Amino acid sequence: MRLTVRLVLSHVLVAVIGGIATFAVVRWLAPALFDQSIQHAGWAGGRGQGQGQVLRDQFAAAVDQSLLIGAAVGVIAAAAFGVFAAYRVIKPLGAVRAATRELARGRYDVPAPVPHEPELGDLARDVNTLADALAQTEARRVRLLGEVAHELRTPLTVIDGYVEGMIDGVLPTSTDNLGQIGEETRRLRRLSEDLSALSRAEEGRLGLERRPCDLGGIARAAAERLRPQAEDAGIGLDVAAAGEPLPVEADPDRIAQVVTNLVGNALRATPAGGRITVAAGRDRGFALVTVSDTGVGLAPDDLERVFERFYRV
Repeated sequence: MRLTVRLVLSHVLVAVIGGIATFAVVRWLAPALFDQSIQHAGWAGGRGQGQGQVLRDQFAAAVDQSLLIGAAVGVIAAAAFGVFAAYRVIKPLGAVRAATRELARGRYDVPAPVPHEPELGDLARDVNTLADALAQTEARRVRLLGEVAHELRTPLTVIDGYVEGMIDGVLPTSTDNLGQIGEETRRLRRLSEDLSALSRAEEGRLGLERRPCDLGGIARAAAERLRPQAEDAGIGLDVAAAGEPLPVEADPDRIAQVVTNLVGNALRATPAGGRITVAAGRDRGFALVTVSDTGVGLAPDDLERVFERFYRV
């Protein structure tokens, strides 16, 4: 049953229940009160008693007729008011529904009108907040696709240039040139693996192979692999080793990937002459790895959203 019908029927039901209750109370009290009035008027015996009974019956009939008419009018008025109230409720809901349909079509710039009713207004504002969040996520996704396309284009351009040069005889088929092609191929493979890992993570299929390992050793090895990049950029890289091993049960490859990503982000955010520090240690019984730098840092708004999907500073 539709909500409009339920709202109208609820108002009619309230009116019917109120009418029945009123009819029962009045039908029970009115004759007794009438008899009491007749007795006070001195019509308690003889001919006056007969006239009083006639008046009592006429009075009861008039009361019944009036109650039935009043109940009918009340039910009609309740139904009319129910239709009006249902319209006031259903119309804003219809507007919110239309806005959600536009969201489903990918149109995030169509806001839901905010009605005056507080509860419906909160619902409309929540839908608009959802639309803003989806629009921002979509913008980040499009930007990420553009960046991925750029990352793919660069090694493909290098490979294509080397291959064409070798075919035309401009470049010799030397070990150095083939090594450069191999390096760009490995870069493409790493990018493909990153995209595959992102897809598996989004689908909840990113497997973790947990086993006992040294967290400090993993962090040091991951950071040291990026030392040549830090030296080329003129950035100091300090790797602070823990005084003792940090045994944990974790996936060493994923931990190394996280540390590599953090140090790589620090390299992009730190100007020449800055420093990056990677430290491993214990904090209140927990093994901890920290990556800090002297770069520009994150704004408070970015800090709250840095772990959102597709978000980049």
